[in-house]
Amino acid sequence: MSVTTFIKTNPRVKKLVHRLLIPKGGARPRLWVRMFLNPFIHKKGKGATIRWRTRIDVVPFNAFTMGTKAVIEDFCTINNGVGAVSIGNHSLVGMSNVIIGPVSIGNNVIMAQNIVASGLNHTYTDVTLPIQAQNVTTAPIVIEDDCWIAANVVITAGVTIGKHSVIAGGSVVTKDIPPFSVAAGNPAKVIKQYNPQSGEWERTKA
Repeated sequence: MSVTTFIKTNPRVKKLVHRLLIPKGGARPRLWVRMFLNPFIHKKGKGATIRWRTRIDVVPFNAFTMGTKAVIEDFCTINNGVGAVSIGNHSLVGMSNVIIGPVSIGNNVIMAQNIVASGLNHTYTDVTLPIQAQNVTTAPIVIEDDCWIAANVVITAGVTIGKHSVIAGGSVVTKDIPPFSVAAGNPAKVIKQYNPQSGEWERTKA
């Protein structure tokens, strides 16, 4: 039995290890984890940059990867506590973004400012318990290659945004967006799609 399997299958050991990595009630890993453990576990491609005024709440038991020349700008929060976070080659995570895994961002993706992409949800069905005390659920967010996500967009758990799509500023994406689409609104709806026959971006019918 591997060490990882042993920890995962023993609740008391798992709890102890979790406390060694993250303070009780917190989300940010302890300083020793950030300085001496994460740099040897998580992978950054050549030329990848994390600006120094960011909050990188990543733990060693879930993946965090950045591709070649990927950039995370100032004032972002990246959290892989409940799911892996992957950022592809030449992708930009703009200022003040919040990325909570599981989230996969493809290559050549532009994410503007103040975007929230969270693969996590809180359950609330048991009315005898505070929501804070109930379980969380996760569903992966996937942003495929070559997308542009404009400012102030919210992307909810379980959503896939198809290749070379544009999400207009202020949109709330609650359902999958097909490749080569422009989506806008709350909830976001496709308003344009690329037509390979005409070679034009055409408005969709209402």
